[in-house]
Amino acid sequence: MDDSQIKTYYKGLGFCGFGAGSNTAEVDVKDGKILRIRPMQYDKKYSKEELNAWKIEEKGETFEVPLKSAIPPFSLVYKKRAYSPNRILYPMKREDWDPNGERNPQNRGKSKFVRISWDEATNIIASEIRRIEKEYGLNSILLQGDGHGETKIIHASHGCHTKLFSILGGYPFHTSNTDSWEGWYWGAKHMWGCDSVGEGYTGNLLLGMAKYTKMILFWGCDIETTPWGWGGQLASNYCFYLTKLGIKQVYICPDVNYGCAIHADKWIPVLPNTDSALQLAIMYTWLQEDTWDKDFIASHSVGFDIFKKYVLGEEDGVPKTPKWAESICGVPSRTIKALARKWAKDATSIAHSNGGSMIRSCYSHEPARLEVACLSMQGLGAPGRNQFKFIEWGTFGDPHTNSGPRPAGLAFIDQAYRGTEFVPPESIIPKTLVPKAILGDYSENNPLIWYGATLAGMPREDQFVPYQYPLPGSKEIHMIWTDTPCWTTCWNGGNSMIEALRSEKIQTVVAQHPWLENDCLMADLLLPINTKFEEEDIGNDVYSGTFQMVYHEERCIEPLGESLSDYEAVGLVAKKLGVYEQYTKGNSIEDWIKIGFECTDAKKYITYEQFRENKYFAIPTAEDWQDDPMGFEEFYKDPEAHPLKTPTGKIEFYSETLAKHFPDDKERGPYPKFVPFGESHQESFLHPRSEQFPYLIVGTRRNCNTREDAGYLRQD
Repeated sequence: MDDSQIKTYYKGLGFCGFGAGSNTAEVDVKDGKILRIRPMQYDKKYSKEELNAWKIEEKGETFEVPLKSAIPPFSLVYKKRAYSPNRILYPMKREDWDPNGERNPQNRGKSKFVRISWDEATNIIASEIRRIEKEYGLNSILLQGDGHGETKIIHASHGCHTKLFSILGGYPFHTSNTDSWEGWYWGAKHMWGCDSVGEGYTGNLLLGMAKYTKMILFWGCDIETTPWGWGGQLASNYCFYLTKLGIKQVYICPDVNYGCAIHADKWIPVLPNTDSALQLAIMYTWLQEDTWDKDFIASHSVGFDIFKKYVLGEEDGVPKTPKWAESICGVPSRTIKALARKWAKDATSIAHSNGGSMIRSCYSHEPARLEVACLSMQGLGAPGRNQFKFIEWGTFGDPHTNSGPRPAGLAFIDQAYRGTEFVPPESIIPKTLVPKAILGDYSENNPLIWYGATLAGMPREDQFVPYQYPLPGSKEIHMIWTDTPCWTTCWNGGNSMIEALRSEKIQTVVAQHPWLENDCLMADLLLPINTKFEEEDIGNDVYSGTFQMVYHEERCIEPLGESLSDYEAVGLVAKKLGVYEQYTKGNSIEDWIKIGFECTDAKKYITYEQFRENKYFAIPTAEDWQDDPMGFEEFYKDPEAHPLKTPTGKIEFYSETLAKHFPDDKERGPYPKFVPFGESHQESFLHPRSEQFPYLIVGTRRNCNTREDAGYLRQD
């Protein structure tokens, strides 16, 4: 092969969306076709000294940052997505959908599509927007823009159409549920005030665990495959390093997943949705054997005595003994006792990988709260005793959320920069309530009411705020425009969503996407979107655990068919509506690239002209990164000077605010318990229906069959 004909481009191939992904890669192109995708070489333009390449040296072993990206296998074959036979190449219209006649909503997903022009497609969309605005108001047009997508920034989905409607005057938005960590969000947040989106105390724990931890419990997760979309192979490589250090890795999960098969020193199989029983039995053992940190509990927590009575059985007459737990969770009582004793004796941390089945399943708020309880009883934040929620997130910037060595600056390009500012609108609908909202007979006089916006990262107090659909003065949804068409396959209840999409209430469904899949099959109009290989953009990498990266993403190949980017496609509709200048703010793509660069700390080191010439910049590691606090270290040392984000500033075993706002809640009380089944869920071997349905299905990545996902529904 004549390599002189090959041109190399830089692309970020993670899946976070909003451009904040990972897995920076080099894309080799010849004669206008992608040949291969390779790891990016960080030191092509910058020396090891300029990068201040970090390393961890403990117990005679070294973990050194690689000078090339540790991208996962699916990124190496991502070109197959660009050339997929499932690509949508032209604007399409459902053949029996006539905006001026019969719409046949019952045939969505059944009837075929016919090719139309961009002009016709955007004329129809603009006309439908104005018609529905006039007849029902803009709050009758639901914009779906949540979930993961290609890591684009200027051309990204998740915001272009919301930017347009912000200009037009408003819209209802389907809010991003806390689908990766609902247990922590709805449960643990009431104990320690933080959830898993930028608030968690995971700072500098790559060093902290290597230095102090003796045993790590990988609870309900797969450390091999789940992190790939964020941190590439960082987590995997780090776990091999832990083995060299002699740190024991224990996997507590129903299945022998890839991480367990490769790294586990011991596997403790636990039945799905029964982790709470196991946790309670561990704490019961500590109480009986007096192996818990009484001084820490006294100085760093409130409400422990109430919780203690429950564990000992003084409240309900059922001591939470290992023998009691054995019959529920399937873990032998001798194993529970051995684990409890080892945990109390040796500095132990818990690791997760973006959630896992334990934190995403039925009543997951209880194992989340009980995990905080377990960690607290052994001195949360003491050397080697922390929770490592996102082992795959490496260099996020904030010392409290940056599990790896802190960079000297940030490469994070705020999602608001790219001309698609997202300010949560007044009208919202949680993702899992969309079918219910459409199929129900709701009006401003009979609204659907729930608690909490269910937006990841919202403050704890938001969970006490009632929301409703439709808003006073608004009508029901009559049009849906989605740039993330994956509701039917990414969430339990896909059949109900299909039924909702076929409702006569829904007069128009627009989907924009590169591939004909999922909800696209239910659309009336399809807009062909190109892949990131076909666009010029600016990219960043803030999760990989190596370096904070900013790079210029040149177009690798010409757009396939008539595909456009999300930004361009929505821009065509904006032109038809007469708001194109407001949509683009008068900026060209080149202007947006420069604005994006100026958002990062790369500008402190190089000029924009140097950036364009070199095509990327890796922000060096901070000189003093080893001095950063490790996990909850500051809280452990001085809870008064470093309080948590709870009303008391301490760990709240008993939540006065939950007791105040939801005094009659049987499924999320003021302190954590074991909930076998209830009104919301019956997925339990303890429920009588298990005699007819004797199997439980569990996954390490997604298991979103939760009441928590939908917010707390108000029961009147």
